[in-house]
Amino acid sequence: MNKRIITLFLTTFIVLILIVGCSNKDREMDANASSEAFNANRDFKEILKEAKGETVSFYGWGGDEDRNKWLNKTVAPILKKEYDITLDVVGMDIDDILAKLSGEKQAGLKKGSIDMIWINGENFYSAKENDLLFGPFLEQLPNFEKYIDNEDEEVNSDFGFSIDGYEAPYSKAQLVFINDSSVTKETPKNAKELMKYCKENKGKVTYAAPPDFTGSAFIRTLIYDIVGHEQFLDMKADKKIVKEKIEPALEYLRELNKYLWNEGKTFPATSGEVKNMFGDGELVMTMSYSPYSVATEIEKGVYKDTVRTFLFDKGTVGNTNYIAIAKNSSNKAAAIVAINEIISAKVQTTQFEELKELAVVSYDKLNDEEKKRFDSIKIGQGVLPQDELLSKRLPEMPANIVPIIEEIWIEEVVGK
Repeated sequence: MNKRIITLFLTTFIVLILIVGCSNKDREMDANASSEAFNANRDFKEILKEAKGETVSFYGWGGDEDRNKWLNKTVAPILKKEYDITLDVVGMDIDDILAKLSGEKQAGLKKGSIDMIWINGENFYSAKENDLLFGPFLEQLPNFEKYIDNEDEEVNSDFGFSIDGYEAPYSKAQLVFINDSSVTKETPKNAKELMKYCKENKGKVTYAAPPDFTGSAFIRTLIYDIVGHEQFLDMKADKKIVKEKIEPALEYLRELNKYLWNEGKTFPATSGEVKNMFGDGELVMTMSYSPYSVATEIEKGVYKDTVRTFLFDKGTVGNTNYIAIAKNSSNKAAAIVAINEIISAKVQTTQFEELKELAVVSYDKLNDEEKKRFDSIKIGQGVLPQDELLSKRLPEMPANIVPIIEEIWIEEVVGK
């Protein structure tokens, strides 16, 4: 009798495993089928019809109040008026976004909660490698052909890897340094001068610890200034090789620690903290990945009108922000239409005017009226002209090199 019960139990258990396994497999097949069922190669007019009346979610970093305001107060009304699309802006750290995407994939959800994603760099590389993104869709956007220089290497490559049409350019970013000319007259033009500057202002300079995006870019900019940037563009993602090549920069960073805030024993967690410390007068220097952000802060009264931006003579790291679509997005048509509108000259102009963000549209592709609109925008105080920024714009490292450098920085620089 006991043997029969045990046998019955085991049989039932095995059947349940098979049912669950088949159920999960079916759900995964449904998710893949859902992704494949949507054809981005259709006529754009058909996609417009499908998108009408839909709500599309846009997940991205929520810490930028000005960007959130622009998305909700400017972009959302345009999408609603022109296409009857409702934009739902959701602020979330990219690590949490990727975890959510991965979790939904594992659960086999064919209709996920995320549609559009503000993503780039190593996060795009990871998401694409893990089959979390929908595409290719980029070449199906009418405004990509109309307004974007599709032969620009920076547009087609994200942190050294081809985007393969899986994301659309959104805006351009570039690291700039910031100081107050009424506090410190000098603006360091290279790593050597920065060391001298920090010695003279001991304890009043710091940077955010990686993986903070701006802090990590600052480290890469210093590495470029000390050992050059060309060698990294096709470097093998091997920790031993990378460490050997950046050793002179690691020595520099360890020496720099002596003159930083808290002697480099600890670092602020975010670039926002560094910005606040600068605003409070605790630091004499800060930095930003938004090259015109100083103008915005001066306009808002956060910074004095004596605050200004500057660059190293050899340049600073710059990159492009992108928007991708989740593979299990339930509103792919609305996402495609929304992205197409965001890269229009009309919306890109509002981004340049309201956020002081470098536009991704090619000036040469604008008509006379569109050029006039861009030319009429006053950038504001304390910033560098666009031609100087672009002339000192250095390419990003490959996405698989960046986390290696961040890991080495933690091991070799912090508290040393």
